[in-house]
Amino acid sequence: MLHFEPFSIFSILALIVCFLLVCVFEFVNGFHDTANAVATVIYTNSLKPRTAVIWSGLMNFVGVVLGGISVAYGLVELLPADVLSPPNGDPAVPMLIALFGTALFWNLFTWWFGIPNSSSHCVIGALIGIAVGDALLHTRALGNSVDWSQIWKILRALAISPLLGLIGAGLLYFILKHLVRDKALYEPPQGDAPPRGWVRGLLILTCTGVSFSHGSNDGQKSIGLIMLTIIGLLPTTFALNPGALPQLGHIARHAIAAAPLLDKYDHDGLRDQAMASAARLARTDADHVAPSQLRADLYEVVAGLKAVAANPQATAEARATAKGISARMRPTVEYAPWWVRLLSALCLGIGTMVGYRRIVHTLGEKIGNTHLTPAQGASAELVGAGLIATAGYTGLPVSTTHIITAGIAGTMLGSGSGINRGMLVKIALAWLFTLPITIAIAAALFYILGG
Repeated sequence: MLHFEPFSIFSILALIVCFLLVCVFEFVNGFHDTANAVATVIYTNSLKPRTAVIWSGLMNFVGVVLGGISVAYGLVELLPADVLSPPNGDPAVPMLIALFGTALFWNLFTWWFGIPNSSSHCVIGALIGIAVGDALLHTRALGNSVDWSQIWKILRALAISPLLGLIGAGLLYFILKHLVRDKALYEPPQGDAPPRGWVRGLLILTCTGVSFSHGSNDGQKSIGLIMLTIIGLLPTTFALNPGALPQLGHIARHAIAAAPLLDKYDHDGLRDQAMASAARLARTDADHVAPSQLRADLYEVVAGLKAVAANPQATAEARATAKGISARMRPTVEYAPWWVRLLSALCLGIGTMVGYRRIVHTLGEKIGNTHLTPAQGASAELVGAGLIATAGYTGLPVSTTHIITAGIAGTMLGSGSGINRGMLVKIALAWLFTLPITIAIAAALFYILGG
């Protein structure tokens, strides 16, 4: 339904609209996720709100710059290859509107009620929904359009990380309470007075850690979304990594090496597409092929090699070879310009400055039966920063919101003060309903707009 010629007036307008959508989504992401980083320092009066959000934004930026792009492309590769990179170069407007419209709606809906919700869940649900909608459009089985192995890998990380946050923060608080006897750590904020010097420094340090790790993980998600936008709408300009152009001459050799593996072991239902793409890459001079077609063929071959690497019938040598070829082909299509990283950091930081108050209030006063203390906030953020940073460098997207929220709940249990079951039920319901609702909305939008 929505297919415009690249660089036409409609394509440029679509680019502007989708760019606004991705920026607004990342702005709203700041309401939810980055607010977790500044919640304790603001709630305990360790830093003034403006100072806290500026410092958090700076650390987010550093995290984005140093965090790499493995999470970014691990997330967007939930999409089928034909949606991720349309071979005819048409703009992927239906995909982008379904993605950003769905995720933005659910983020705003939960934020309005002050419920800490996961932006990661929103995006993942929308991406799965698009894959489902694509399967319906092309009358393909879901197993051939949805990379279930990647989805389960991501969902496991999203499910396990809050449990680790709950247990880890609770244990850390328990240890801290028995080793450090300073009363200032265990008293909620009084008026506008900041906590004692070293306690204040500890909270600023943990805020810095969460902000940096948030940038290294969630910042990558926004990088992936921005790259989806500019590649989907202007594939001729952004389909290929300018820094990898000298290696284009080696693509034919990699495709020739991949073909026997695809022919023998790729049994996921997409063998014919992967083999056809490998054949085109093997016999074509890359310098004289449209970038959008080259990108589409590369992703088809990479998707096929991924299936080979996951195929239990393949030998260990074949799986290792498939992984090696894929790793050499990916840099041509997986990249992020410096301005994309900067835009990601700016959107997250500005969103924090505007919308942090509702989530800060929830985390400070509504998770437990008593108000948050400096020791509880520091424990939750220290454990959260470690978990988020580890996930960021292993290529797994996790939810900052759920890790920090679970960590605070763990410290409330560790202190014996108990938790506010009503609020945790709301958070749990948001966690449970986010995926099915975003999958359904995104699938319907993509099916209607792409039909």
